[in-house]
Amino acid sequence: MEKYNAIYRQSIDNKEVFWKEQAAQLHWFKAPKTILSQNEKGFYRWFADGEINTCYLCLDQQVEQGRGEQIALIYDSPVTHKIKKYSYRELLDLVSRFAGGLQTAGIRKGDTVVIYMPMIPQAVIAMLACARIGAIHSVVFGGFAPHELAMRIDDALPKAIISASYGVEFDKTIPYKPLVDRAIEEALHKPPVHIFYERTPGYDELDGISEMDYNQLLLSEPVPCVPVLSGDPLYILYTSGTTGKPKGIIRDHGGYATALKFSMDHIYDARPGEVYWAASDVGWVVGHSYIVYGPLLQGCTTILYEGKPIRTPDAAAFWRVISEHRVNVMFTAPTAIRAIKKEDHEGEGTRHYDLSSLKYLFLAGERCDPATYHWVKDLLQIPVIDHWWQTETGWPMVGLMMGHDHLPPKAGSAGLPVCGYEIHVISEDGVELGKGKEGYIAAKLPLPPGCLPTLWKNDDRFIAGYLQHFPGYYQTGDGGYLDEEGYCYIMGRVDDVINVSGHRLSTGEMEELVASHPAIAECAVMGIADELRGQRPIALVVLKDGHQIEEEIIEEELVALIREKIGAVAYFRNAAIAKRLPKTRSGKILRKTIRQIADGESFALPSTIDDPKILDEIREILEERKVGIAFNKV
Repeated sequence: MEKYNAIYRQSIDNKEVFWKEQAAQLHWFKAPKTILSQNEKGFYRWFADGEINTCYLCLDQQVEQGRGEQIALIYDSPVTHKIKKYSYRELLDLVSRFAGGLQTAGIRKGDTVVIYMPMIPQAVIAMLACARIGAIHSVVFGGFAPHELAMRIDDALPKAIISASYGVEFDKTIPYKPLVDRAIEEALHKPPVHIFYERTPGYDELDGISEMDYNQLLLSEPVPCVPVLSGDPLYILYTSGTTGKPKGIIRDHGGYATALKFSMDHIYDARPGEVYWAASDVGWVVGHSYIVYGPLLQGCTTILYEGKPIRTPDAAAFWRVISEHRVNVMFTAPTAIRAIKKEDHEGEGTRHYDLSSLKYLFLAGERCDPATYHWVKDLLQIPVIDHWWQTETGWPMVGLMMGHDHLPPKAGSAGLPVCGYEIHVISEDGVELGKGKEGYIAAKLPLPPGCLPTLWKNDDRFIAGYLQHFPGYYQTGDGGYLDEEGYCYIMGRVDDVINVSGHRLSTGEMEELVASHPAIAECAVMGIADELRGQRPIALVVLKDGHQIEEEIIEEELVALIREKIGAVAYFRNAAIAKRLPKTRSGKILRKTIRQIADGESFALPSTIDDPKILDEIREILEERKVGIAFNKV
């Protein structure tokens, strides 16, 4: 590990020198002289006086370097039976024109724009166009319900919202405009400009006043990039918080571009001209970093896949895309691999396709269990790298840097700390723990470039949520441990945010919604283990006195409520009625203990419980409903 240790120690011991060298690989309108600084609140900033534009790095610079005719974006849509390819020159022209259209609609540098679109090229064009003129985009995952969209509108206060006629879910069309209309009706803030991309002629009826045609804006004159300060926000991306209210993660231009360039070179070993496929959605951080910005600023060809690869049309969809488009580096979530394994355990699908172009498979978004890791590694016979990062960081914190040195992966481990991240394991009371001891995963400040500088218009929540618990450290919210060689093992969240198929969702928000049902006195929502999705939510509810309702009926109503307010992405399927819930003597519901019962884990009887007998009642309820996998005695 000498090579790894040398570059890693340089990034920790000589931070400013290290990241100055990385930043020098980018095109700056004004090169930064100040590499690392702190503002009046003590928050760290990278390259504060530099001027840059991320869209320029992704498109203009690539054309200037001779990649104009190279394919920049492949749109592969099995749900609409379409494949369309865009060269860097074509994509630059479309983005420049749409950026001009946004300016004619009154969008200026510093304005916010919400993008609520399916996985279509027009979403990528909208993101890059916002970046081009210095507007701040906030992409909302198209699977979210209007209530979730409304909350984000009220927080981001956008001048415009950009959407499309519909999305396609398997063989079903999901109209988007009615969802947007409902969200705007619910939101307190009303964006003055609504832009819709009409996927089928005549599908949408626009009022022509506040509602504008996306294609009409594409007829505008192209505009150049607007220089922005390195620390100016490129986008806001909302992630679930423990309070239920989403947190607006800010991403800057200069630090983010520096980090992405480093990651494409050193972590993913993706070279200019190669094909990179992140099988994710532009509504998530993986989509931002490794469908749009990372591959394009590296000069790669990126794939935008509309549909769920494991269901459209079959479990071999992954292998078809890799073979047809000659993918060199792939990134997906363990959930997708588990689903393929379930449908095609013998890997028959791989025998019909040429996968020789694939160098690496990277996995992230949730913990990859050893069985899944070994299955796909044995099947593909290439390096499979599990790695770990967060919406907050924007790029990997822990992994193996394949572009630098091929260190051996370990099943169950997310790898080694990546350059710039000084990872520590800390106890509840702030004591640093030794190797092999499980605790809170934290990163010593300052974080490297590309990580969140703060939350959107909420410095206090940023401090309380990430910096306050362990002064001098960034608290990740995940627990785990380091082994003797420094490999990091991430064991899961320590708060009430759960990971459903790689999507972080708040059980606190679900609890608020469940509690709003008129028949429910109190409830507990927690995540339990799911063989395919990693985790899924379940609810235990206590009815109000005098309310008589069948368990099947209330379960149906709560499932419909969560689907309406959050979306199908939550995968909420189970609600069981209990006479009472286990609590501490101070009245706190023992959600962790309920989850341990449902997951079949052994645990010590909580010393603070008010009535131990209630745990047997809960176990019987969960066993009867077949919620868990196995049930152990306390």
